[in-house]
Amino acid sequence: MPQPSIAPAPLRERLRALPGLGQGRRRLVLLLSQLGDFDSLEYAQALVPALPRLQEAGIAVVAFAIGDEAGAERFCAYTGLPRTLLVPEPGARLHRELGLYEGLRVPGGPWPALLLMCAGIGSPGTLVEVLRGYSGDRSAAPRLEGAPFSALGEGYLRPFELATVRLRNMQEVLGRWRTYVPSDEHLTQRGGTFLLDADDTILYAHRDRGILGFSATMDAPLRFLDPWLPPTA
Repeated sequence: MPQPSIAPAPLRERLRALPGLGQGRRRLVLLLSQLGDFDSLEYAQALVPALPRLQEAGIAVVAFAIGDEAGAERFCAYTGLPRTLLVPEPGARLHRELGLYEGLRVPGGPWPALLLMCAGIGSPGTLVEVLRGYSGDRSAAPRLEGAPFSALGEGYLRPFELATVRLRNMQEVLGRWRTYVPSDEHLTQRGGTFLLDADDTILYAHRDRGILGFSATMDAPLRFLDPWLPPTA
């Protein structure tokens, strides 16, 4: 049987420097991309409802994201993520120390690369996930209440429902672009997720491969936590 792997040294060092995040308890660590990235907003919105269960399970949570203090304040106000859980990073140093995908690199800089990734180039799974946002998903939970989506049924992700959530997120970011994204340098940088045990062994890890790929199970982004969380009522 293979030995469990230990969290990379740069991550262990960063956690030790933060109150209550060193060894001795389980920790959920999110490496978000830019604060203004679709994935960052959507991941935070998925995480917030699960925070009481994480607390009940004794799992500490921290999210590192590329941005600054002003962006972090706005991000938390918009998504509902407690400000104490978010650590803004001026660049992508930690992401790269952990070997996370930097995204597509093309002549012309980050903007052409980002547009190509949005079209699925160098970003596997993106187009499938975009399509799911429009077509709906009977295996996923609903995201919005009331008309017009209630007319399409209840208890599942209805057509155009997730696309509407993403459109609202896009409007929020574009209306405050330089708050969320003070520098365009890291537009294509992807993130990752690490669930660490009390002794720093890795219980779960996911490294994003493309845009809208912050989870291996996008229909239920936090499904990987099920073995460690108390059951829902």
